[in-house]
Amino acid sequence: MKKILQSILLVSLLAACKAGKPYMGADLEIPIKFNPSPSETEQAITDSVNTLDLQKVGDANLEWWQLFEDPLLDTLIRTSLRYNRNAAIAAERVMQNRYALRFQNADMLPKVGAQASADRGNFLFNQIGQTNELFIAGTGLNWEIDFWGRLRNLSDAARYNLLASQYGLKSLQLSLITDVATTYFNWLQALEELEIAERNLALRDSMHRIIAQRFDKGMLQQTDVEQSNILKTIAAGSVPKFHRKSIQLENALNFLVGRNPRRLPAGRSLPELQTDLDINRFSPKDLLENRPDILEAEFQLMAQNAQVGAAKASRLPTISLNATLGIITDDFREWDLSNPLWNIGGQLMGPLFFWGQLQRRVDIEQSIGYQQLFAFENTVLNALREVEDVKVEITTLNQELLAADERKKSALSAQYLSGERYSQGVTSYLEVLESQRQAFDAELSLVQLRQSLLSAYIRFYKAMGGGPLDENMPDNSQQ
Repeated sequence: MKKILQSILLVSLLAACKAGKPYMGADLEIPIKFNPSPSETEQAITDSVNTLDLQKVGDANLEWWQLFEDPLLDTLIRTSLRYNRNAAIAAERVMQNRYALRFQNADMLPKVGAQASADRGNFLFNQIGQTNELFIAGTGLNWEIDFWGRLRNLSDAARYNLLASQYGLKSLQLSLITDVATTYFNWLQALEELEIAERNLALRDSMHRIIAQRFDKGMLQQTDVEQSNILKTIAAGSVPKFHRKSIQLENALNFLVGRNPRRLPAGRSLPELQTDLDINRFSPKDLLENRPDILEAEFQLMAQNAQVGAAKASRLPTISLNATLGIITDDFREWDLSNPLWNIGGQLMGPLFFWGQLQRRVDIEQSIGYQQLFAFENTVLNALREVEDVKVEITTLNQELLAADERKKSALSAQYLSGERYSQGVTSYLEVLESQRQAFDAELSLVQLRQSLLSAYIRFYKAMGGGPLDENMPDNSQQ
């Protein structure tokens, strides 16, 4: 027994061997800063970064949607994070991977089972004789010694898959927040458009009534009446269109927050929302630290690297220990515990001729690993592109917004002046028609640009990973 225990200890010490290479991180070339100037392009504007050198979780959690200072938006986002069904599905995937990790870790521990048997006949212990009975009860132990690290690699793969699923959940939550906020801004836009349409309808209906009265008195031609009626019906057709749009967006918001359609309380209007937000406080390295889809892709790469190690270990012999302890009797009423049955032993099994199947399995896993590496690098490249795109979008939208605001002021002033000129008989009604059309379009265009700018800010924070992630995210690396 002493020699057996010594052998077990020796095997356990040798089990420190582990097939495969440890994950060494991915070397990436990323810009030092966003939007380099022409003079900077002549300098070294890229930096070689190894992902293992980066902190995986940000310093603090920034609930960035609170920058808009809208209580209704805050309530909708928090409700969606709790009740949205897609978020719940992603959370269950995290639990599934947590169970898979525990399941895999159990393979590294001894398996203990119980068995019992009852036999009756004249052929027992390979001998023919008189009819006898035989009863056996006992336990058995089997333990695969992870000499080459196959089980440890599979455990690492399960742990990295768990971490990848956690960041997958964070990525889905980030997309959900973006969808809720964008839909909310679209809803506010629809309400603004509805208010503009109703106000213009009232103005055009009042003007049409005045023109109709003047026509009845023979002061105007019928063409003025028809033209004013056309303008009025255009505004009248816009009212149900924008009303329909607002209700459908309201229903979309309710779906995103995980509840049945209902009317939403009045929130802040588009002009009241903050739009002067800082988009220059991030650097490209923040992408690697904060974007959950990048972190998810890297953990998937790490998991595949462990799968390669497990495939390599499968080509090598396996070592296992087994033991049995039990009792035997030929009379069910009498069990002698003083002389139990027992055995203890070991087993070595290894492949000989598999015609290259095990090597092909290694090749397949390595090929999948290259695919994961390319997918990870592609995720980083796409993240950099998204940030650059949305930053230039925000800059140009701000410029458009200034021009649109001036256009609206001029269009409303022209509408008023042309109405006064027409009332005094200085100009034709065509000028009034054109000024009203221009004013209507200018107001709608300004509302659209405000919504586009707010949505662009939302996409910017999504592109940057929503700011630093939650520092209290649970660490499952030791489970």
